[in-house]
Amino acid sequence: MKAIYFNAGGTTDVLQYGEVESLSPCGDKQVLIRIKAASINPIDCKIRTAPQRFPVTFPVIPGCDGAGIVESVGTQVKNFQPGDEVYFSQPGFNNRQGTYAEYVLVDASLLALKPRSLSFEQAAAAPLVFITAWEALHDRARITKGQTVLIHAGAGGVGHAAIQLAKLAGAKVITTVSSEEKAHFVQQLGADFIINYRTHDVTAEVLQWTDGNGVDIAFDTVGPEVLQSCFGCVKPYGDVVTILQPSPDTDWNEARKRNVRFSLEMMLSPVLLELEEAKRYQGEILRQCAALFDENKLTVKIARTFALADAAAAQQYLEQNQPTGKIVLTL
Repeated sequence: MKAIYFNAGGTTDVLQYGEVESLSPCGDKQVLIRIKAASINPIDCKIRTAPQRFPVTFPVIPGCDGAGIVESVGTQVKNFQPGDEVYFSQPGFNNRQGTYAEYVLVDASLLALKPRSLSFEQAAAAPLVFITAWEALHDRARITKGQTVLIHAGAGGVGHAAIQLAKLAGAKVITTVSSEEKAHFVQQLGADFIINYRTHDVTAEVLQWTDGNGVDIAFDTVGPEVLQSCFGCVKPYGDVVTILQPSPDTDWNEARKRNVRFSLEMMLSPVLLELEEAKRYQGEILRQCAALFDENKLTVKIARTFALADAAAAQQYLEQNQPTGKIVLTL
């Protein structure tokens, strides 16, 4: 089959396009999928840059998100059959391969039927970011109706998913953006208060908008400096959730003083640690999201599409730009 792969870590120059060995038959609980589209996430670039940090096997085929058509199923798989259109997120850990390929074997527990209202490209763009946002808001922060949530980088992949899920939960949303174009986009998603972080002091704006109280939940999707700022934005006994590794020099004093409940969110854990119940839970999240997509209550934004053979250019585009939405590979 054709695939994108690399044999050593480095820049996008290490990515190669060509023939790789065909996959082995399905395991008992696996499904073979013919990929129609795969999306690119920042984690793909991190794995390419430093593969030694991850449980991958060379040659590494990158990619976590995919949408496609079931070709065959394992003997213990009862809820999918050949011809089903599905979507999923599965990192290429622990002897698995990623989704930048014509075919992939996927743990059946991670799969859900593709939303009927979405194209394969749109469906491929959704799983990782919506699972991440769902777990961060519902499972880590325990979001409830009437709360106020600060979502950083609201026009990004995880950010635009989080805005929509927070609004569906009945929360008020403050979000940060870097341009007027992105401000217009997040306004369409339902954001209640929008801050351009290039021109305004985010903490001051948040405190002014909340009458000095701070937000109930602050969700960091950017990294150390933004995480640090979250502690000054959240009210006492509030929640801070990050999807990035905190810096060793993070100052926790403000968080401690406010009795903040702090959470880490990494949606890769179920596959990384082989947690079967957690895999099934992520499949259930995708089933619930599929219903919401088909009810026109969720949307997914594609910034740009590339052909599979152009994956190097696609990753480079993601790294050099701050796109509104997701980058997708088409097959």
